[in-house]
Parts: sequence; C-alpha cells; structure tokens
Amino acid sequence: MNDARKLRWMVLPIALASLLGGQTAVADVVTDWNVTAADITVAAGLGPPPANRTLAMVQTAVYEAVNAITKRYPADRVTPNAAPDASVAAAVAAANRAMLSRLVPSQQAAIDKAYASALAAIADGSVKTAGIAVGEQAAAAVLAWRADDNAATPERYRPATTAGAYVPTMIPAVPHWPQRKPWVMASCDQFRPGPPPALTSEIWVRDYNEIKAVGAKNSTTRTQAQTDIARFWETTAPTIYYPVVRSVTNAPGREVTQNARLIAVTAQAIDDAMIVVFDAKYYYNFWRPVTAIRNGDIDGNDATERDAGWLPFIDTPMHPEYPCAHCIVSGAVGGVLVAEIGTGPTPTLSTTSP
Repeated sequence: MNDARKLRWMVLPIALASLLGGQTAVADVVTDWNVTAADITVAAGLGPPPANRTLAMVQTAVYEAVNAITKRYPADRVTPNAAPDASVAAAVAAANRAMLSRLVPSQQAAIDKAYASALAAIADGSVKTAGIAVGEQAAAAVLAWRADDNAATPERYRPATTAGAYVPTMIPAVPHWPQRKPWVMASCDQFRPGPPPALTSEIWVRDYNEIKAVGAKNSTTRTQAQTDIARFWETTAPTIYYPVVRSVTNAPGREVTQNARLIAVTAQAIDDAMIVVFDAKYYYNFWRPVTAIRNGDIDGNDATERDAGWLPFIDTPMHPEYPCAHCIVSGAVGGVLVAEIGTGPTPTLSTTSP
C-alpha cells in the first residue's frame, strides 16, 4: 500500500550504482537480440506476466544454444548437439526466431526481418548452417521442457459476491498464474510472504493516509519528483528491466556465454517472481487503495477516514494489491545482479521508461 516508499527503494539501488561505474559499454549478439526480443514481445501487446514468461523461454533457449557451442558451463536440462566451430551468431538468431515465432506469432513479420538481417551479416557455409541447427535444436528442447508449465491452464476465477448482487464483470489478470510450474523454485508458494498489515494496525493507518494524500489523482501534496518516479515505474514490462541487466552484460571484459547465462538466469528469476507474487496476491486477495479508501468507514479503524470519490493517480491494475509486484520483480533482478557482480566493480546501471 505504501507505494511512495516502495518506489524510493526500487529507484535507490540504480541511482547509487550510477555513481560508481563509467567504462565504455560493449554489446554482443546476445544483448543485441535481447533488445529485439523484448521490443517484439512488448509490441505483441502481452501483459507483464506472459511477456516475462516469453522472455524467460527465449533467453533460456539462447543460453542453451550458445553454451552447447562454447561449452563454458556444464550442460543442464537441454543438450543440443553442436560442433565447436558452429556460428554462435547464427545459433542466437535461430534460437530467437524459433522461440518468438512460436510464442508471439502476431509479430512474425518483425521476427523474420530481424532474423534475415542477422543472417545476412554471417558468411554462408557449414559454420553458419551448423549454428542455425543448434539454435533450432535448443529452441525445440526448451519448448518441449516448458510445454507443461500450465500457462495455458483455463482460469477459473470466481468473483466474490452474493446471489443477485452486481459485481464488476472483467476477470482480473492471470488468476491461474499460481498454478504455473516454476523454473527454479520448488513450488509457487515457496517464498510466499506473510499477510498484509492488519486493518487495526498503525502500519495500516500510516499507509492508508499516505496513499490517500500522495497517491490521489488530483493530489495537492505529491511533488513533481514523486509524480515522475511513479510514471517511470508504472510498468513491469521487459523493456524496463532488461536494460538494467544489459548494463552489466555490456561491461568490458565479458564474454558471450557469460552474458547469455546472466540474461537467462535473470529472465527465469523474473518469471518465477511473477509466479510467486500472483500466488500471494490471489492467496491474500487484499483490496486495492481505491476500494479501501472509498470504504474507509468499514475497516474497523477510526483513524482511516472514508473518501467517497477518491481515485488513484495511476489506473489500478486488475489484480489484488498485496504484495507489490514491482518490488518482488526488482528484488529478483537485483539479487541476480548482486550474485553476478559480487565484489567486483559496479557498472553504471540504467534504464528508460516508455
């Protein structure tokens, strides 16, 4: 509920890190295709949960294709056959094309254009052909591995109501997401947080009144900086988080398999974070600020005054309030990057918002 505080904590690590780095960035075929894949996925109009699932599958296939050629890391679930001289660039292009074609077919023209451009830059021959084969094998293997991840499970959301009473008819976002098979977690509820603040607690009063004042559509207390921060972090689309990851992958001295692995691990962490957050959201089914503030007279707390016409500054997403998806996804990305960077120099971390 305390959105202003959450936003400060999400922005702070990036702001601090930006003071520490400063070397020239160096991109590679993996990071270039990550930009393309994220843009194509967002252009398809997918919401954040399915968009991040798509990127997790794409980046996993890319890593498996690259690692099959370079053999830098031990093979895991996917073991494509690869000649050591197969083209990594062709493998990355083929893995991206195969995955994106299956997962976002509405963007086939853009996918084919990017693929043709990538292949045109690679000399024809057996090395190129072998690379394409590896990429396609990796994509097929990942698609088979994740075929039963339950993303296509029919939703069975049951609106809370009493017989004969009207309730809004739009089904909320991905109520079936808690049924998905995680990448790394043992179960969707492995990291389920504790419950939201009790409606009789001091924390509830503090958060209620802060959001009521600062988060109102026509707030007179919200500063311009708070407004800009809220707008910046409004979305959890892949195009927000992957530039931060590429701030690390583009650092000098890194190698293509390292980068493929880091992006894949981050993508899986984001997707698992989405699973755990929607598990908790639908488990607790906690009301949104617009509902709470318009019903402040029924929460049993005299310190929360009702505002019958209150509206939020940013339109309310169609899913329960608690816990904060932005915070959990940002924490997952941050945890992976901290593990990757370790005690080494921290590069400048940056991203842009649509």
